[in-house]
Amino acid sequence: MTTDPETERPRCGFCRQRCPLERVDDGECVEAAGEGEPEAGPFCSQACREAYEEAGEGMADTNGHRKLTPGVAGLDASLPQGFPRNSFVLLVGNSGTREEAIQAELVWRTLERGEPAVLVAFTEPPTSLITNFLAMEWNVLPYLETGQLRIVDCFTSRMDNPERLYDRMTAWNTHLRRVVEPQTTRVRDPSDGNAVQNALDNCLEALEMVETGVVAVDSIAEFGSLVQPVQAYDFVKDVRAEVCKGRFVPIIAGATVAGERDTFPRDLDYVVDGVVDLALDGSVLEDTLFRRLRVRKLRGVLAISEWHTYEYTSGLGMVTFDPRAELEDSANGSDSPPDEDISEPTGGEDVFEPTAHEADTNQNG
Repeated sequence: MTTDPETERPRCGFCRQRCPLERVDDGECVEAAGEGEPEAGPFCSQACREAYEEAGEGMADTNGHRKLTPGVAGLDASLPQGFPRNSFVLLVGNSGTREEAIQAELVWRTLERGEPAVLVAFTEPPTSLITNFLAMEWNVLPYLETGQLRIVDCFTSRMDNPERLYDRMTAWNTHLRRVVEPQTTRVRDPSDGNAVQNALDNCLEALEMVETGVVAVDSIAEFGSLVQPVQAYDFVKDVRAEVCKGRFVPIIAGATVAGERDTFPRDLDYVVDGVVDLALDGSVLEDTLFRRLRVRKLRGVLAISEWHTYEYTSGLGMVTFDPRAELEDSANGSDSPPDEDISEPTGGEDVFEPTAHEADTNQNG
């Protein structure tokens, strides 16, 4: 068996990438300087050696600055190598696929890891966004209080009379508003892409979000309905460059919309880094729709483009399953003879009576 020489090459002491050149003292792959730093070398380049001397340490061995584990069952199964942090990903599908729940779970898993998150809301007010989390038993109120979760409100300013919304709020929504408002940045004109970008950038700066956290946009399709197509494309390109490529902060944008595949945002495949397809499948069982997920593409990592059937459960989040296998198990269970094991009788149930043969055997025993 021949060994792969690529796996035998050492990793750089700063960037943690494998050194593509042979380990020779020719300036291309430089050994660590100083007797007290044996773990630092070798370096793949002079630039990495200088960066190590300036920083005093290398990048994390776990690639945490470049990849993350989504924590969402369907995505974890499709992305064995993780999720690149410099990715702009679209969730494309039909209404009813619970796109908002997927975004909420991605944000919740990020908060659980101790990282910050920003929600950009185009389709509903901030209090409604938080209610979606609480309905799944994901209590984000402490994260709002500490400032780890922030919201860019691109919805309220579009209402004719926002004050009437506040006047008619229930006591619970009034409480939520008190918690949410300090961590909310309202955009006066959500149709102005620059204003939205500036509000998002201010949140990222306040949270010092570089190589950490996640941004969820609900939804990019709604923003596209407010502006001309060319403005929508420019907005996506600019935000992707500044946030994803510049800061290494991933953006998950909802793109569920009814329409042709050549209309915004369905025609952004060539611009974005990843596309997750969401679909409703009615072919498995008559009169029943199953939700399915597939990672169509994701640059930089292995993406297994297989469909996963899923549903959401409070507290657990996304749960994947095989509907055909469960239907077969259910059918096999109904065809099998009843279990002859005897359990303790409970109130209202008949008490088991032994047969004559069993009674005679017991007496003789």
